[in-house]
Amino acid sequence: MENYFIIHGSFSSPYSNWIGWLHDFIETEGEQVYVPDFPIGVGHQSYENWSRLLKYYWDLGFITEHTTIIGHSIAPVFISKFLTEHKIKVKKLIFVCGFNQYFGINEEYDIVNQTMYFENLAEVKQYANEIICFYSDNDPYVSYEAEKDFAQQCATKQVFIPKAGHINSESGYDTLEELVQYL
Repeated sequence: MENYFIIHGSFSSPYSNWIGWLHDFIETEGEQVYVPDFPIGVGHQSYENWSRLLKYYWDLGFITEHTTIIGHSIAPVFISKFLTEHKIKVKKLIFVCGFNQYFGINEEYDIVNQTMYFENLAEVKQYANEIICFYSDNDPYVSYEAEKDFAQQCATKQVFIPKAGHINSESGYDTLEELVQYL
């Protein structure tokens, strides 16, 4: 059975940005969708803590070759690292504003994000049939170059949205209609 996971970014939640809207859209289509609430903040957000929660879903059999995982901001690199580390195959990955090895957002973000980073990002291609990366050219948090580099390393399809910021509520994205066609 096909299902979906939507994973939020640093200092975020399952109810932020376009995530709630996307959850409702997918559920309305009659599909199973999970939106885990990952721990956030310095001292709580880490690859180890996030991995423990996602592994729980995997252990229960909810992450399979029929799963599509959608992630925003730090979530794409977390998902990539998790799948690669555990050698888990999924159907599709949809990444929005993904980045890896990027520092300089601010001290707190750099602290919580750094445990997510890893070498050999391109390896994630072995664990998904399709990887779609969305990014913009005026993200106030992550440079265009970092997002473009991330997409070039792992995407099978890149979707560039000009002047879309971090593709979040702050930049006017409480919905993300552009993503729907890739589900």
